[in-house]
Amino acid sequence: MSIDKLTATPIGIIHSPFLEQKGTPIQPYSAKGVEGSVEVYPPYAEGLADLEGFERIWLVYWFDRACAPKLRVLPYRDTREHGVFATRVPARINPIGFSAVRLLGVEGATLHVAEIDILDGTPLLDIKPYVPEYDAYIGLRVGWLGDPSIARGPLRADGRFSKE
Repeated sequence: MSIDKLTATPIGIIHSPFLEQKGTPIQPYSAKGVEGSVEVYPPYAEGLADLEGFERIWLVYWFDRACAPKLRVLPYRDTREHGVFATRVPARINPIGFSAVRLLGVEGATLHVAEIDILDGTPLLDIKPYVPEYDAYIGLRVGWLGDPSIARGPLRADGRFSKE
């Protein structure tokens, strides 16, 4: 059996203060003090049961405003090109993003979150709880990111992967 095309159904929409890529934090750790919300569509709201007890959650979303896919990219924090699969840039074959944001609270079908690094209006594909026992592997090799000679660029996007 061959699968050539997949479909995804947005389960909600992400709201943040960021309207364009330029100036948006490139990871949640660089979004300290930034708050937003996640609106889960009514048919999926029941799935939020028991989520409030988690400090962090994974938001899985569609990079709907990313540029065309590229196999080699110049990531924000380096001056050398790398293969797209060795980076977290949005110029992906399947433009899927994920962020481990801090969950501040659940109010009906709305999640209040902090440390958000996602553009306003981004389609939400899924939510998963962040579980340190499963999600944090401390002390592992981190490829080119562990090279002390690389240039450490800004913690904000400069717009290089925008559709415009």
